[in-house]
Amino acid sequence: MGRGWKTYVAVMAVTVLAGSLLTDGSPAELTVSLGTGLSMAAAILIGLRRVPHGERAPWRFFALGLLLTALASLADGQGADVLPGDGPDLADALYLAFYPAIGIGLILMIKLSRRRTDWAALVDAATVTAGLALLAWIYAIGPALRDDTVGLAARLVTIAYPIADLLLLAITIRLLRSNGREGRRAPTLVAAAVLGYLAGDMAWVIVPHVNEAWADVAGVGQVINTVYELSVLVLTMAIAWPQVRGDGQGAASVSQLSRVQLAVLTAAVMISPALMIEQQLTGGITNGLAIAIGSAIMFLLVMARFTQLLKQAERQSRTVSALSRTDELTNLPNRRAWNDELPRVLERARSARAPVVVSMIDLDHFKSFNDTYGHPAGDRLLSAAAAAWSAELRDGDVLARYGGEEFIVLLPGTDESKATAVLERLRAVTPAAQTFSAGLARWDNTETSEALIARADSALYAAKAAGRDRILAAEAYAVS
Repeated sequence: MGRGWKTYVAVMAVTVLAGSLLTDGSPAELTVSLGTGLSMAAAILIGLRRVPHGERAPWRFFALGLLLTALASLADGQGADVLPGDGPDLADALYLAFYPAIGIGLILMIKLSRRRTDWAALVDAATVTAGLALLAWIYAIGPALRDDTVGLAARLVTIAYPIADLLLLAITIRLLRSNGREGRRAPTLVAAAVLGYLAGDMAWVIVPHVNEAWADVAGVGQVINTVYELSVLVLTMAIAWPQVRGDGQGAASVSQLSRVQLAVLTAAVMISPALMIEQQLTGGITNGLAIAIGSAIMFLLVMARFTQLLKQAERQSRTVSALSRTDELTNLPNRRAWNDELPRVLERARSARAPVVVSMIDLDHFKSFNDTYGHPAGDRLLSAAAAAWSAELRDGDVLARYGGEEFIVLLPGTDESKATAVLERLRAVTPAAQTFSAGLARWDNTETSEALIARADSALYAAKAAGRDRILAAEAYAVS
């Protein structure tokens, strides 16, 4: 944030706090409220020059939302009516228009993050929203619908606020989760601003419930209005860090719940039993059906989340198992996988009375290659050799990395002469003009896998001792 923006934010913060000391609804207070609102909307529009052209749409909708709230505060002070009688006034229309403007801006910002849909994040958002929706129903929506002292239009306006709050909350949670681990500052500040605004709305619901007399205390309303305006200021600040567009990578894994996320989800799930206890202690349960429905919805959401966690754990288990049996450099089976597979192949060969050959391969002068060209080049040689050799093997043959520059090949259904022909094909495609030595051994249908590998290894060392760049077979055994 540049010096100009810091100065502007500081001046606006002081102005908002000073305005909170003025008499609520007075001309001076209305002037300050209107002036700050219009100023912050204008600041976002001016700040658009910092934003790439393809990323300006969310900010335009945010500026529209701020303009609407500023005009709503003016209309609220003037008492302009949209409908006669006790129907909604112009301020209500402007305040309610704020929600779709901000909601569209949030959705566009989520799209700019370019992240894939994260279903676990959606379940988390739905769980928190469902818990707060139950609170809103019991303390705001339900009582408003049952209030026969006012007309239908006024009741619809009353319930429109908490419903809009809930929808905006769900979208905001989605934005936070779409922000990923990069934690770009603009989406974080935008989300914080919206959550602060929604906290002010929630305060208007909670305060009368706790103590109805507090709602008429001027200081309470001024504090809540200050929260609104400071939240709007945070939204204005966000454009100082306009970077929003993501890299298109997958969303951060939300299966690993942080302590804060777990605490929020736990609090949301505990709303139903807390309401049940509160009503039972204060004169009996009067919203049993609503609480039961809310509990069922949250139970289903928790089960959906639990299922996601189990699936994620299963995927991770399979991944870990695969990694533990795969060589990281060459993507070939590693020594552990080989030691598991060879006894099974030998047992099948015993039953079918089929020949099996095992060959050990060692790249010649690999240490000198590493010393000359460096270890990264040596790693590239191993990887390239594994890929080239794999392409020459038949279906059913198994190539594994045994360790260092040593590889081992399993050639089922093959005798020594055919195995030698296969290995000669591998020698011909060895990359970087390198050679290898190899030893092979045919299984005698009785020896252990360890003994078979030891004979192939002895043949390998005999090939290296004979001058390298050759293939030698261990002594042959007749198949019984």
